[in-house]
Amino acid sequence: MKVSTPPVDAATFRSAMRLIVGNVSVITAGVGEDRSGLVVISVVSLSAEPPKVIACVNRSSSTWSVIERHRHFAVNSLGPRHQKIAERFSGFGGVKGNDRYAEAEWMTMKTGASVLVDAVASFDCSLDEMIDRGTHSIVIGSVEAVRAQDAGEALIYWRGAYRPLQTEM
Repeated sequence: MKVSTPPVDAATFRSAMRLIVGNVSVITAGVGEDRSGLVVISVVSLSAEPPKVIACVNRSSSTWSVIERHRHFAVNSLGPRHQKIAERFSGFGGVKGNDRYAEAEWMTMKTGASVLVDAVASFDCSLDEMIDRGTHSIVIGSVEAVRAQDAGEALIYWRGAYRPLQTEM
């Protein structure tokens, strides 16, 4: 039986999406003073051979143009100890651009994108392609370097809030 339903509005869609648990990652791009970054929960593996990831980035974010300009990005998967970093990269308190990198230790690997030194996992990527759909671009990256430090914990986003996920190792 087919039930007639009204079109889905943005508020209803966002409310339902907040019920899907997502890993919190910071996408970083750029070098020196020309750096930016944002929080995403939309990072997934695209291919293992060759290693590729995809992320969805809002085209109105300052980070989108930095990724396009520098042709690289890094995915930094966060743990519970990184909640303040997630808040800063989410724009809490009005922090923007290069200022989001304060109060954390960063390094570079192969592409020059910033990698969080104590991230749960980091993927340093060269940009393959940006596919525009709706308000976002699907950003496809070739993984050039990986760094992982599995401590049995992750920072997740669920029901509109950051939450710790910890397991016994």
